[in-house]
Amino acid sequence: MRFVFDSRKTAQAAAYVVSLNGGALNYMVLIKLLYLSDRQALLETGAPITGDRMVAMPHGPVLSRTYDLINMGPPEQLGTSPWYEYLTEPTAGYEVRTKKELETDELSQYELRLLRETFQKFGRMNKWALRDYTHTLPEWVDPQGSSLSIDPVDILKSDGRPEVEIEELVQAAEEVWFMRTLDKSRR
Repeated sequence: MRFVFDSRKTAQAAAYVVSLNGGALNYMVLIKLLYLSDRQALLETGAPITGDRMVAMPHGPVLSRTYDLINMGPPEQLGTSPWYEYLTEPTAGYEVRTKKELETDELSQYELRLLRETFQKFGRMNKWALRDYTHTLPEWVDPQGSSLSIDPVDILKSDGRPEVEIEELVQAAEEVWFMRTLDKSRR
């Protein structure tokens, strides 16, 4: 099951979550909150907020490209990602901060509500408690020091979704992915 990663939307979602914490947040907490929000959106609507690829890592599940954006540094190293338009590089204390006036034009009211609810539920947990919580999610498998892909289908199955409904969601996601990929190749 593939989704289209939206780097601007992801950056806005991250900046929104950080703003809910007063403009600064430990980046491991941020990564976990974004994962949990994407996971919940997948369960509720059949599609995540960011479209990022989910992976299991030693400290729990994360969004792969989002993890890379935080850890790889500013645009000189990442090309044209809007991430650093909205957020700073992590400090020595592993904290990211918002950089500019909050923009949320890429996010729906539903997505903003879901991000806010996820923050209210999990945002006060420290990074280790959040890591331990995400280790209890059925899709997380210990990658033994590496990373393993998490298939969104496994998340839907663990929620007890009927196979027919999962097949329909996979088909819809693939159609969107194909059309967006086709559209990008025409530019």
